[in-house]
Amino acid sequence: MPLENLAVDDKLLEVAPALVTDVQAIAVLQQQFGLSGKLEKLGGERDLNFRVILEDGSSRLLKLSHPLENPDVVDFHNQAMRRIELRDPGLPVQRVHPSREGQYATFVEIDGQHMLARLLSFEDGMPLHCVSRTTTAFRRVIGQSIARLDVALEGFTHPAAGHALLWDMQHAAHLRPLLIHIEPGQGRSLVEQSLDLYESVVLPQIPRLRKQVIHNDTNPHNIIVDAKSPSVLRSILDFGDMVYAPLVNEVAVAASYHLGQVGDVLAPALDVIGAYHQHNRLTHDELVLLPALLTTRLALALCINSWRAELHPENRQYILRNTQRAWANLNAMSSLSRPEIEDRISSVCLREVNT
Repeated sequence: MPLENLAVDDKLLEVAPALVTDVQAIAVLQQQFGLSGKLEKLGGERDLNFRVILEDGSSRLLKLSHPLENPDVVDFHNQAMRRIELRDPGLPVQRVHPSREGQYATFVEIDGQHMLARLLSFEDGMPLHCVSRTTTAFRRVIGQSIARLDVALEGFTHPAAGHALLWDMQHAAHLRPLLIHIEPGQGRSLVEQSLDLYESVVLPQIPRLRKQVIHNDTNPHNIIVDAKSPSVLRSILDFGDMVYAPLVNEVAVAASYHLGQVGDVLAPALDVIGAYHQHNRLTHDELVLLPALLTTRLALALCINSWRAELHPENRQYILRNTQRAWANLNAMSSLSRPEIEDRISSVCLREVNT
């Protein structure tokens, strides 16, 4: 399914990644940033990412944008990271470092491919998805940290903040054509029902919601914890899906990755929601939309990832890394009624305010 058949034109999800060798990446690192070290290629949806292990043992992340990436969007990401560093320097989020000439993004050409090179911080540790079980305390740390991130970004503006992005839930209603990439059956029906709920419940309320720039992708691959003490947050990564959107979407995205698969599926997500609310208060209108937004995020991920896995079979493993969990979460959530979820979210948030 080509993107011209969709109402949202996010061509970077359709094209294959750029081609750059380790030798070429090292040359960029030396020429633009005056550094050298051992490279380790990492996964990525749009960009090429290389961990750089420097001679002193510390690490950086060399990021090469896709040739089709809009330079204004790259600047949007950089300026947001700098804004957070200025307003909340103690918050453990990724930082951007300048080049030798003091630029936070510099143009390079590799085999005719024109792209932007950036040097970012790299925290040693392990991604949260490698932790078999999280604690209530750590889920609260995640909620609090994301709330601090949003407070730091409050009022931040940029010309590229409203760029088109399929991962923006504001466009969920336009993803129905991607349902053909999901095998017919109960699973596809659940995804379709989630999109129905979004259109009937959330879409009419969007004009009334607070909007600001949000991270929009605090999934377990983008949260780094201490390898020896996995209850310690080391860094929140990857601002590539950042967008100007309803603030409540940030909470829904984060909490959706902490839904359980068996037992009380909602309880772990409530830890994230409650802690966020304690540090960045949500309105009643925002809270009542969270049940629909939780399943919307799952439906969004299943639609986009099923489509992209067929489009890019060579990157299938990376693209589908969260899919099994998303199916389990969506199935588990289907057993709960929306009023029940609303009541539990309301109760936990009220308790946070009165604590």
